[in-house]
Amino acid sequence: MVFRLGGVGDGGQLTQGVGTEKLMVDVDAAVVGRLRLALVRCPVGRTDLVTRDGICSCRHTVISVDHSANFEYLLRVTANQIGEAMDRGEDPFMGEFLEGAPSNWGKWGPDDEVGSLNYLTPPEVMRGIRHVKQGKVITLQRLINNPEGDPVSQGRTGARVSMLTDESSWDRDDAPRLPGDVHYADDYMETFLHGCGHYDALGHVWYGGKIWNGYDARTTIGGMGKAGVLPIAEKGVVGRGILLDMARYRGKPALEKGETFTHEDLEACAASQGTKIESRDILLVRTGFLDTFYDVGREEFYEDFNEPGLTYSLELGRWFQEMEIPNLVTDTISNETTLDPDSGVVLALHCALMRNLGVVLTEIIDLNRLAEDCTADNQWTFLYVAAPLKVVQATGSPVNPVVIK
Repeated sequence: MVFRLGGVGDGGQLTQGVGTEKLMVDVDAAVVGRLRLALVRCPVGRTDLVTRDGICSCRHTVISVDHSANFEYLLRVTANQIGEAMDRGEDPFMGEFLEGAPSNWGKWGPDDEVGSLNYLTPPEVMRGIRHVKQGKVITLQRLINNPEGDPVSQGRTGARVSMLTDESSWDRDDAPRLPGDVHYADDYMETFLHGCGHYDALGHVWYGGKIWNGYDARTTIGGMGKAGVLPIAEKGVVGRGILLDMARYRGKPALEKGETFTHEDLEACAASQGTKIESRDILLVRTGFLDTFYDVGREEFYEDFNEPGLTYSLELGRWFQEMEIPNLVTDTISNETTLDPDSGVVLALHCALMRNLGVVLTEIIDLNRLAEDCTADNQWTFLYVAAPLKVVQATGSPVNPVVIK
């Protein structure tokens, strides 16, 4: 399969090597900058195309890839996004795009690794507890190993659970023998740490050679030496949560591909629900978008893939900083619109909010049952409790947040 990059003539193409497990990227000088941008959103494993500072430095390279069910869609989406950015004649370096954006680096000292979660002090925990009115408990993790498939980022696959031992094991002569003839079942799971409902580590995404709090990006080599998910897991996330049902606010079951909204829309959504976003609230934003994976099928879901979500502006960054928002939780894969419709950049909020402000991001969360319950009892605020798994030096970790109303 060959995908030509729109707007570059014969200057670039993505080619799946015949009979190989490689992806050949053939680019010329007119393409390298745009390809650098696209690769930020192209998680296909190790790439020799991107050098230490993130700049393309060669004309030909080979990238190892996982031939997952999403592979074809990944190539198509990446090629389309590069082409669209080139057609606009825009490819801002993230540092230039976010020039003047607010920063919380150093706010909690030079060794901080949990960022804006520092706002969740004991008084904030007690403020959240005051919103427990009924004793209802609602969990928010989407199904893992769903027989109908898992909506995940292109280039990743859903979790795979495999049985190691079950009753059929005792049909063999080498079956384990326990006193009392006790039998048991055992299994194991293979998963991307970002392949289900999860927390991102603050060092997960960066630009300019620096991750959260100014740590050198080379501390990520071989594992997250700084700003990994473990400090978040050890602290835990507890405070007042507020659901902002953007799909309901806009009168549709799910937001459409590429549909955007701002912090002002979040405030208007809260007002329509009869509530208000307060300082240090944990924001849970429902778009309904991941449900379309099951409604329309995998191929249509990933065709021209561009999630709905918040889109960056300087005002939005300042609002998050001034409101001291510790955690943004969404029912999308990336917590923001995949491709900014105006600038063409990707992962702007991962950089502006997570890298620069230390706002912790939580993705692929199921907010449907919570939304139904909030609509029924008109209680949109609650105690939010979450703790990712304590995975050492990891970029993220699965989580099953709990809401208590």
